[in-house]
Amino acid sequence: MQFEEALSGGHHNSLGNTVEVVDMVLADQPRLEELYQCYFSPDELVRLRVSSAMKRVTTAHPDWVVPYIDGLQSDVAGIDQASTQWTLALLFDLLVDRLSPQQHERALEIMKHNLATHDDWIVLNTSIKVLGKWAKTDDDLAAWLRPHAVRLEGDARKSVASNARKLLDQVGRPDSP
Repeated sequence: MQFEEALSGGHHNSLGNTVEVVDMVLADQPRLEELYQCYFSPDELVRLRVSSAMKRVTTAHPDWVVPYIDGLQSDVAGIDQASTQWTLALLFDLLVDRLSPQQHERALEIMKHNLATHDDWIVLNTSIKVLGKWAKTDDDLAAWLRPHAVRLEGDARKSVASNARKLLDQVGRPDSP
């Protein structure tokens, strides 16, 4: 089974054959490269499903994905698709202990950019959650997050506003000592 074909078609809210593709990768690690290459499909639905598949593979075998971190941070981060961006935040969080200092900084840059510029509610919520988690040990990140959390606290989407308020409870308001 070719992964790109297996991940195409059907309803956009459906996983389609994602679970089957993940099972094939978990049974045959070299096929991870084929899955990764599906990020570059012209089909938006394939890219959506490869993001879900990569998250599942990373959860099961994070070390398998380490060789792909640089590509995720360069080539995949450049894909203008919400599902790719919010999945990257999840992947970075799953791989946080395996990131080099440079990769950690690049992951922060990508997620901060998404939080500052993206309008998709899932991208915002995922970025808030992962950056908030990372800010627990990074005072500079916490300071950077404060004004963004204040901005998003007024978002019309309840989930975004609620997550921004939770983040402010964690990192403090800008006028707090």
